[in-house]
Parts: sequence; C-alpha cells; structure tokens
Amino acid sequence: MKKTLAIILVLVILFAGCQKTEKTPEIEGTKINLSDNEITVDGKLVTNDSTQAVYKANDIVFYLAGQDFKYGEGEKADEHEQSEADAHTVVHITKPGTYVLNGELSKGQIAVDLGEDAEENPEAVVTLVLNNVDITCTVAPAVIFYNVYECCESDEEKTTKDVDTSKAGANVVVADGTENNINGSYVAKIYKSYELNEEGTEVVDSKKLHKYDGAFYSKKTMNVNGGEKGDGVLNIKAENEGLDSELHLTINGGNINITSGNDGINTNEDNVSVTTVNGGNLNIFVDGSTGEGDGIDSNGWLVINGGSVTAQACATSGDAGIDSDKGIYINGGSVIASGNMLDHIAGGEQTYAVFSFSNRQVGDSTYYLKNADNKTVGEYRPTNDFTYLLIAGDYLAEGDYTFWQGDTQLSGAKSEMGNMGEMTPPNGEEMPMPEGMERPENMTRPQGERPEMPEGMTPPEGMENMTPPDGFNKGDKGQMGGMQMDVNTSTTFKITKGTNQFSRVAPATV
Repeated sequence: MKKTLAIILVLVILFAGCQKTEKTPEIEGTKINLSDNEITVDGKLVTNDSTQAVYKANDIVFYLAGQDFKYGEGEKADEHEQSEADAHTVVHITKPGTYVLNGELSKGQIAVDLGEDAEENPEAVVTLVLNNVDITCTVAPAVIFYNVYECCESDEEKTTKDVDTSKAGANVVVADGTENNINGSYVAKIYKSYELNEEGTEVVDSKKLHKYDGAFYSKKTMNVNGGEKGDGVLNIKAENEGLDSELHLTINGGNINITSGNDGINTNEDNVSVTTVNGGNLNIFVDGSTGEGDGIDSNGWLVINGGSVTAQACATSGDAGIDSDKGIYINGGSVIASGNMLDHIAGGEQTYAVFSFSNRQVGDSTYYLKNADNKTVGEYRPTNDFTYLLIAGDYLAEGDYTFWQGDTQLSGAKSEMGNMGEMTPPNGEEMPMPEGMERPENMTRPQGERPEMPEGMTPPEGMENMTPPDGFNKGDKGQMGGMQMDVNTSTTFKITKGTNQFSRVAPATV
C-alpha cells in the first residue's frame, strides 16, 4: 500500500511539473536594452550608423552656455556647458515601428525622428513601450518625438475640442507590471533666424529652431496608453514642464505621476491644442521650483472623459490645478484640482463642485465631504497651498453635504452663476460701458484688473469698485453679467446636478 501511494505521489509531482505556468506575454517589437556601459538592439550592440533604424550618437540638442543675445532667449539658468551635453548618449529611432525600452541611462535621451516628410505620411508611426526603463537627461527632454505623422488638424478655424488622435504618429505604452522613471530637463528657445532693431542691440523678430519645455516631449500629437491590465507606472520628474505636446495629447491609460517645476502637462498650440483624458490615473504636483505652474495647462481645450485626475498647481503663484484657454469640459471620471486660480469650466456631463476659500489653505491638511448620513464620500489632501479646490466625480449625488477640514466644520455660501463664461472679457478686450456712456479712447482691461479711468474722468455711480469677482480673473470670456451671489453662509453644502460653486469657505462660527 505504501509503495502504491509513493508511486502515485511521484506521478502527481511529475504531472504538476509538466503543467504550463502562466507567463507575462512577450511584448512584440524591437528590443532596446539601455545601459551606461552598452546599448543593445535585439541583443546586438547598437551601431553608430545613422542609416539604421536605431543608432547612438552624442549629438543632443541643448542650450549652449556663453552665447550672445542673437543665439536665443535662454537665461543663465537655462544654459549648459558643452562638456555636460557631451556626457549624454542619444538613442536615435529613425524608422516606423514598435520599440520596447528596458534598462537605464543615467545621462541620455531617446529621440524619435522619421524625417521631415514624416508629418504627412500616415505610416510614419512609432510606438515606444516603456518596459521598466529609467532615463535621466540633465540638459534636454529625456524622451522627444521630433518628426512623425501628424494625424490632426492644426488650422485654428477648423479645430474643435473633439479630436480623434488614434492615428497619431507618436505613441507611448506603459507596459503592465512595470515602473518607469523619466527625469528630464528642457531646451530654451534657440533662434533659427532673427531680425534686429536699427541699433543692432535687440532681437525684434525671430523664428524658432528649437524650444522644448517638457521632460517628455512631442512636437506632434501624442497618445499615452496603458497595457491590458493598466497597472504600469510612469513617473516623470521634470526640471521645467512635465509631459508636453505641441499639438494634441490624449491619455488613455496607465498610472502617470508627474512632479514638475512648471506646468505638469502642457499642450501649447494657441487656440488649437486639446488635452484629453479618457482613462488611467494621473497625479500631478507642481513643486514651485520655477515660481509658477498649472497642474494641467492647455492652450486650447481640456476634456476629461474618464480616469482619475489629481492636479496640484504651484503653491505660491496665481495658477490653477486645471487650466485651459478655450474651456474645460468634464464629462466623466474623477477630478481633484487645487490651486490659487479658478479657470473656466465650460461644461460637461459630470457634476462638479468648486470651493473658494476665504484664506489660502496650507498643504497637507485633510478635507472631508460628508453626506446627510454623516458618511464620508470624499477625502482630499492637497500637498500644495491653495485657495480653490475643485472636485468632480460620480459620487457627487444630489443632496446636502457637510465639509470638514480635519475635525473643523466649514461653512460657505453657494454662488448662483448665470454663466461663468459671462464674467469678464479676456485680456485686452473692451469692457462693456454703462448705457448712455461713450467709451473713452484706448480703454482696455489688463487681465484680472479694474480698468483705469482716463485723466479727469470719474467712474459713473456704481462703477467705482467694479472688479472681477473673486476667482474670475483668468481665462473668463464674454460680457459682464449673469451672476447672483448668496451672501449667507451655511454649514450645509447643497449639491445639485451639474455646476456647484461655493465661496467664502472658512471654519464655521459657533
């Protein structure tokens, strides 16, 4: 009997040893293994031959120290010595395809450039798969897309907030189960050509040769995706801006953590660019090292359709957690945005609430939103100092809530806004004049300030203290009007579907 059991046990062990174990699927694509000692491409040492799909060189674009004013617009803090630049290895990618990056470069850059004709070639598409990669660049972006296919419209007259970036030439995938670190710098504006004043002492007009603000940068529309599980991590540490695109940027997945000296995310084509968040977890902290910076800054539109967004602006400047020149639309997902400026929320299907505090709040305090049953439905702990806290999410059901800072109950007044977009004209546009009053010549409004009256002229009755309401001095558009303020504060914060604005938030008085 014992012999029979022993035989059975051996068979079980052997059978178990023959079972297939679940493995992580092999990622298809050209494998680039990075190292300070050697770089391999599909197991072979990388070449210096620039005709190959992947090659290495020491030709990084950077802002050279010691140049005169005709070189560019960089200041002393933007300059780097040639020796510092020469220490960096550039891994060039010159052909379409998928490239899987692994390993570490302590001084290097990944540069994608498929040639000047790539912009109009739908096949000029590169996907970078970040598969446990660690890249540090101290003089320029650590990853940059120069020339790839541009799938989207750049004509200001034709663009809208609804863009399809699925065919973009610049693509990034954060591989499942990986942690990836991108630590990068930036390149201040370098002139391609310039025009001087008559004295030859000042540049009065110029064309750009190089200017790359972000640690992770694309000159063309870019997509950032997660893997099938969506559990990969991308950490970006940026001396200046974090994740940038010169046209559109779409984030579809992945866990993306950005710490930046300036804007965490920037899409920078004026009145054109769209930053879209469809999924993933996005955490942005502007550390204030440059003295300014929005969490997300779109020079066109910002559209949030899903995922989770936490965006903290610079603590010491008048910047917003989320900022957009053409309008912010929150259609889904969850948002926590903290800053010292409130930017225009143009619309969207998701309910949101804005809390405008009477005094600047010190970072690292915890705030709780509790429903009528005294159950905590939202917990927020911004690490930056801030004046405005914006929250959005499915959990904001209609009803009465209380708002707390730690154990201290807060009160506030709900503001009934006809249209936030009808508060103040943008910088430089004309202020509406009272009926029967002619407009003085050259009367314009500096952004967020009360207009100056011409010499010898007194403001009409009721206009003496005409200033934009608290918090509506950046990015608001249209004519003055459409606002009713409830001056009575309450410890009950009534949330209704859609827009909710609460002002004068402060500790409740007993």
